[in-house]
Amino acid sequence: MVYSVSKVNAYIKNMFMQDFVLNKISVEGEVSNCTYANSNHIYFTIKDEGGTLSAVMFAGQRGGLSFDMKRGQKVVVTGTISCYEKEGRYQLYANKIEEAGKGDLYEKYLQLKEKLEDMGMFDQRYKKEIPKFVQSIGVATAQTGAVINDIQNVSYRRNPYVRIVLAPCLVQGDAAPKSIISAIKKLDKMNLDVLIVGRGGGSIEDLYCFNDEELAKTIFNAKTPIISAVGHETDFTIADFVADLRAPTPSAAAEIANFIYNDYMYTLDVYNRKLTEQVERKIDYVKRDLDMLLIKLNTLSPQIRIREQKQRLENFAKILQNTFKNNLENKKTALVNLSKRLDTVSPLKRLSGGYAYISDNKNNKVLSAESVKPEDELNIYFSDGKVRAKVL
Repeated sequence: MVYSVSKVNAYIKNMFMQDFVLNKISVEGEVSNCTYANSNHIYFTIKDEGGTLSAVMFAGQRGGLSFDMKRGQKVVVTGTISCYEKEGRYQLYANKIEEAGKGDLYEKYLQLKEKLEDMGMFDQRYKKEIPKFVQSIGVATAQTGAVINDIQNVSYRRNPYVRIVLAPCLVQGDAAPKSIISAIKKLDKMNLDVLIVGRGGGSIEDLYCFNDEELAKTIFNAKTPIISAVGHETDFTIADFVADLRAPTPSAAAEIANFIYNDYMYTLDVYNRKLTEQVERKIDYVKRDLDMLLIKLNTLSPQIRIREQKQRLENFAKILQNTFKNNLENKKTALVNLSKRLDTVSPLKRLSGGYAYISDNKNNKVLSAESVKPEDELNIYFSDGKVRAKVL
């Protein structure tokens, strides 16, 4: 006989309903993957070291929960185990949930956190600064999956020239801590600018490999700045506390690590233009100052002053020469005028009119005939010469 899937699921559900133990059962375990839906239903998982069990508390049963249930808490869930026919999956339908104390994994997490905090491994003074202009990024995560793809996509979108080096490692399970440690040590030797260590979201047990003490020490002792990006924003691991910077998600880590290349080039161009303008203005100021200094130096230069004095002397010489020449001309003109005046009253002028001038041998003037006697020698002056005569 062949059965349909729905009939098989219905048959299994009926078996659960007829089981005296499963109809009312109390199960103790650690809460994992707790989700409060908009419908007021609570979907969660309880687990121990040997396995996990899916559970749900419907909105109508919320009165059986008196505290805010969170992941990592140890609880006792009372209800019925039955089969969800649509998916052929069995789960615990909770009527009542009581807090049984904190889960073992969470307790270990808190103990390690307190220990490392007391050692000072979370102190801000030990945090290395993330470089502003990262050119190379090391990534320690799974070789395939959304994490490395998100980091690459975000990084290349912001800076197409960034170099990304992947060191593949396990990010879940008992062997994961040693694998992550090996990847970090490998990347730390490559002189990269920054490292990103992380994985996507998951349950507390999925992320628990990042709560390893040796891994924390490896992150703390690394010479390269490390950004942790484990799980989602609400997930906190020991690696987050000891890392130099925590990012809420791997994509956010890539945003933090990479500067926007185009913005950087634009800013660089703006600064370059401003610097060029400042330098040009400074050169203009210096040239103007130099020109002023040259003018001042020229005014104080001995050669310039000698040249100026020489020019002044030449000007004075010309003035003196012109003055002397003018005075000489004036004197000459005065002499000519005086000569003309003298000529008008000169005895020679009168002699040229037919008169004569007579003097004796002693050059005494002879003014009348009575003043001479016979045999006296006389000098007779005419306008054109002199003759000697003797009185008869």
